[in-house]
Amino acid sequence: MDPKEVKLINVSDLKFDLDNPRLVEFDKSYFSSEEDMIDFLWENMDVEELVLSMASSGFFIHEPVIFIFEDGENIVIEGNRRLAAAKLILNPSISKKYCNKVEEIEIEEEKKKTLLKIPAIQWSRMDAWQYLGFKHVNGPAKWSSFAKSQYIASVHNEYNIPLNDIARQIGDTHRTVQRLYRGFMVLEQAESLEVFDRNNKWHRHFYFSHLYTGIDTYKAIREFIGLMPETKESSTPVDVEKREELGELFLWMYGNKELEIEPILKSQNPHLRYLARILEKREAIESLRMDKDIDKAYALSLNPVTNFASALVASKTKLQDAHAWVSEGYDGSEELLETSRIVKKLASDLYEAVQSEYTAQQAEI
Repeated sequence: MDPKEVKLINVSDLKFDLDNPRLVEFDKSYFSSEEDMIDFLWENMDVEELVLSMASSGFFIHEPVIFIFEDGENIVIEGNRRLAAAKLILNPSISKKYCNKVEEIEIEEEKKKTLLKIPAIQWSRMDAWQYLGFKHVNGPAKWSSFAKSQYIASVHNEYNIPLNDIARQIGDTHRTVQRLYRGFMVLEQAESLEVFDRNNKWHRHFYFSHLYTGIDTYKAIREFIGLMPETKESSTPVDVEKREELGELFLWMYGNKELEIEPILKSQNPHLRYLARILEKREAIESLRMDKDIDKAYALSLNPVTNFASALVASKTKLQDAHAWVSEGYDGSEELLETSRIVKKLASDLYEAVQSEYTAQQAEI
């Protein structure tokens, strides 16, 4: 950035950017006013720490905000948190929720006056993409993976910048750009095919990494939705004949708030790995569809030898635990005594079945 381009702009003349990548996972209807935006940034983007910093040191001249002139307004595309902090210091009543917190901070009137105008540079979105991409996609002030993916997609699709060029310009050497772009295009296609609505997901936060990690890491997930190879760079990378499967994948990952369906994936580890294994076996897929139980479906996806060994070892461990607690944990009830008898019978029957199978297999050798 050329220091000669830095101007002092009235804070009152600067507006927040509704297209800020940080906001991509939230419904834009949340931001119907400047107060809504400030409240959101305070709650989610640590604006309070900037208020404290500015109250003490003012606005750092070497960190100008970046703005564009769009639809007759000066829109800040880099520095919305700093803008929110400055606006709050100058006019705490702009936020009904956090007015008192700002007013509790002792701020000298002379310090407030220095914030009436802040350093700013005017660019266009296209001219600024390299700087913003380096800073927030692969640099020190990283956005969330979802915000990164949306930004990469907009630069590629709107400005016709090849993904390889984007990766090179921002110093990405780990395929991050390609992976995030493909994940975002799968999301966009799911919404265009009307099998998913990000505003209807079960959780408020959008766990985008479930999607892009899943399709990048597991062949079974890619094949389940008919995903094109990464090298295609397509804006519609999913086979349209796999529309229903695409909808199922998003339902399993993100649920459906309107239909009161919780996501089957409770955590990325181990459930994403479980899901990939399930998708390798038809019986396991049908179990997941019918029972919505990922652990049960995963068990069906495993080799019977593995299932038997795991169940046997787990039974041994539990019995050892129960035995260790007998003296202190048994309360003398007949119910637990009967349960112990049943366990003994099951263990005896199991041993006889295993011994019989062992004898039969030895005879075949």
